[in-house]
Amino acid sequence: MNLMMVDEFRAGEITDATATDSDSASHLMFKQRTKSKPAQRTRPSSPEEEDNESATVTAEESPSTLVKKFKDKTKRNGPKSRLSFGGGEDEDEEGGEAFRVKKSKLSRKLTLGKHPVNIPTNLDQATISASRPTYDQAYLNELKAKTPSARAPILSSDPYDADMSVEVDDIPETSDIMTIIPSESSIRMAKERRERLRASKASGNEDFISLSVTKSEYQGPHPESRLMREEDELGEADEEYAEYTSAQERIALSKKSRKAEATKRREAMKEMIADANEEDEETAEWEQEQLRRGGHIRGETPSFSPKPAKRTYKPAPIPPVTPIPTLSLSLARLTQQMSQLTTSHANNTAALNTLAQEREQVDEREKEMRDLVGKAEEKRAWFGSFREWIEGVAGFLDEKYPMLEKLEEEHISLLKERFDMINNRRQQDDEDDLSTFLGPLPPAPGNDTTVEETDELGRTIPKSDPVALRRQRRSARSVRHQERQMRQKAKLAEEGYSTDSEIPTVDEDAYRAALRSVATRTRDVLSDVKAKEFLDPGKGQWSVWREKYMDSYVGAWGGLGVVSVWEFWARLECVGWDCIEEAKSFDSFRWYQGLYDYCRPGDTNNATRELGPDGDLVSSMITTAIIPRLSKVIEGGALDVYSHSHIRRAIDLMEEIEASIEKGSPKLQILTKSVVVCFERAIYETEKLLAEFTAAAVTRTALAFDPESVPSRQRFLTRRVKLLSNLLRWRKSAGERFGLGQLAARIVDGLVVEIADEGWEVGGADVVQTVAGMLPPELVTNGIKIRLNSR
Repeated sequence: MNLMMVDEFRAGEITDATATDSDSASHLMFKQRTKSKPAQRTRPSSPEEEDNESATVTAEESPSTLVKKFKDKTKRNGPKSRLSFGGGEDEDEEGGEAFRVKKSKLSRKLTLGKHPVNIPTNLDQATISASRPTYDQAYLNELKAKTPSARAPILSSDPYDADMSVEVDDIPETSDIMTIIPSESSIRMAKERRERLRASKASGNEDFISLSVTKSEYQGPHPESRLMREEDELGEADEEYAEYTSAQERIALSKKSRKAEATKRREAMKEMIADANEEDEETAEWEQEQLRRGGHIRGETPSFSPKPAKRTYKPAPIPPVTPIPTLSLSLARLTQQMSQLTTSHANNTAALNTLAQEREQVDEREKEMRDLVGKAEEKRAWFGSFREWIEGVAGFLDEKYPMLEKLEEEHISLLKERFDMINNRRQQDDEDDLSTFLGPLPPAPGNDTTVEETDELGRTIPKSDPVALRRQRRSARSVRHQERQMRQKAKLAEEGYSTDSEIPTVDEDAYRAALRSVATRTRDVLSDVKAKEFLDPGKGQWSVWREKYMDSYVGAWGGLGVVSVWEFWARLECVGWDCIEEAKSFDSFRWYQGLYDYCRPGDTNNATRELGPDGDLVSSMITTAIIPRLSKVIEGGALDVYSHSHIRRAIDLMEEIEASIEKGSPKLQILTKSVVVCFERAIYETEKLLAEFTAAAVTRTALAFDPESVPSRQRFLTRRVKLLSNLLRWRKSAGERFGLGQLAARIVDGLVVEIADEGWEVGGADVVQTVAGMLPPELVTNGIKIRLNSR
């Protein structure tokens, strides 16, 4: 049997068992190995004492202390895989429950004292040790003779250890020897090391003398079995998680061990029961409270409530002696109680009255709140519809405004075209007069008189003679002058003093037809509109808003909104209106009358109506829309600064606007500036023309006397005097603004005095004296003073 163990050791599969002395019997120790169960709770085995003097667990040590000691030893030693047989000093150090197997007589006779063999204690020494045992023939024969040929008879086993059929003797604990079972990694490393040693040896000799004739590899203890040992399974990690599994549990074989194991089990159960009983009272109370809140416990008194302490008997105290009340004291006491009751009743009555009043106030407040809620809902609904109406008006204006602006531009273009025709004819008259007394202008550098011009049919267009053209214009001017005299039935003092702003009949008819076309298209702007509030802005929702929600109307500046919307209808009505030729007042327009009635709510027949919360919306409309429109019309050519009637109409229009708007309004300056621009343009054109003729007269020789030069000079000076008269008249009405005094000085010094000085004897002196009499003292220039004093 020992020989087989040696063979197994040499093969690197197991470790041979160590032998004891010849006087003591050898004992084998079995251990139970089980696979870890993940769902089962592992209970570590109790450790043995290190001094080997006591075989049982003392009563003073608790199971928790033993478990802690066992865990400490397990951490120091580490999990080791062992054989089921064996025992030694290492077994005593580890401790643990074990049982002893009674060996046969033959095995007890075999002792290692007679044949000492240096067997290594572990696989590493067995692999690399240099000292090897010597196997001679005598030793082998003796070993073979002492080896039993059959196994020991199987003893009856205890039901508790059904898998073990061994007989257990009670022997001292000091003789228990445990054999260390090498781990799987140690076996694998030993195998690999032996394979390397075998491969490195050239002779191929074995490390031991085999008894078999044929060389055969070791197939394990059960070669015919297909089962795999736990030690051969890879990746189970039993050793790694041995602390948490039942891998370290041992099978108790002896009666003492089983008794100790049962004692430990009972102690553990008692400890678990004690832990369960030692439940935290606060946790139990919290759990019961949660159960009660969840509805699982209804009206039950929690079991954890402490029992009421047992009351001790206390005798009732004997009341003190009370004297018998007298009548006076009783009356006084009753009187006091009656007064208290009266006061309390009065207070309660007052409190009830107060509560009744408060209830009435609450009812009234509730009624008011209901009314407010109803009004708020009505207001919300109305403003929703009003918003839709406003969006409709905005869409209408977005569609119609481009048409309105186009008509306004066309009207301005017609006025400008008519003004250009009159202004060009007036400049031609001035050129004819200047060329008469100053000489004609030289031909322009680009005009070649030798080149003939042809028409579309190739016919030669005859060149116009400047002298003939002047003669024709002079005759046409005389005809117009006679016609004006016949219409006015009064003879004008001077021919040049007339405005001469008529255009030919053909052009006049075309101009009137264009104005009628503009008026027709103006009416067509609203031809597709059927809603009354879009035809007449006074019938819209603005007045309803002001009547129903005055605060909201005033806070939102509803009047300005009315003006901004009403502006479209006001401008549309003013399209085609020549504010200079047509003397219409503002109150004749529908927009004026509509705004006047809107901003003065009440009976329309009452002339003494006061302004509403909007103020004077007519003034706002004039400053917002009418004044800018009139300024464009005047600058576009409606005003002729050489006409007394135009200047008089401009002054009347200015006075009407001043009466309709606030005094000192900056919007009024726009209209004043437009009139001044017309004067500046006329003066600049005359100065430019006179400068051209003066420059040409300097370069040529003196002209022969022409009888026509005297009336020509007189007509030119008369037109300048008329221009100065109109300027001074406007200055008197508008005041000294935008340099009107400087414009007057430019006319006097640059246009009148310079021309009159050359013809002083033939009417120039009279013109200068007339101008000096017209000018206010602050506008009399030094040139006039010098001329009058020197002549």
